[in-house]
Amino acid sequence: MPGELLKIGAVSARSNVSVKTIRFYCDEDLLQPTSRSDSRYRLFDESVFEDLGLILRLRAMDLPLALIQKVIQAKRSGVCTCNDLQATIREKLSEINQRVNELQTLESELKTMLNSWERCGGRSGPMPLET
Repeated sequence: MPGELLKIGAVSARSNVSVKTIRFYCDEDLLQPTSRSDSRYRLFDESVFEDLGLILRLRAMDLPLALIQKVIQAKRSGVCTCNDLQATIREKLSEINQRVNELQTLESELKTMLNSWERCGGRSGPMPLET
């Protein structure tokens, strides 16, 4: 039903994010409950899933929580911080490209190592002892 508020357990089940993580995001002011029940349970509206999705995407980019807080606060206030965010994403992209290059070099080294071992005749087990 529209306007129905969800307890944290329901948000967790639908988003596949643990209750503990959702509580942490609330404590860090990344998520804000819409209200609280009489029993003081956090209650969320449907917008929590959009906010949670954004947080998870930014975390997947290894952005620090402080920057994620700025992005979320800007989103809430309607004040665009696009230049800062774009600069950070460009920096992160550069880091990822560097890591990809390192991994490609490692891949090449491992393939070379594997090829040299395959040429040795494929012996398995310990080498025989000479007497």
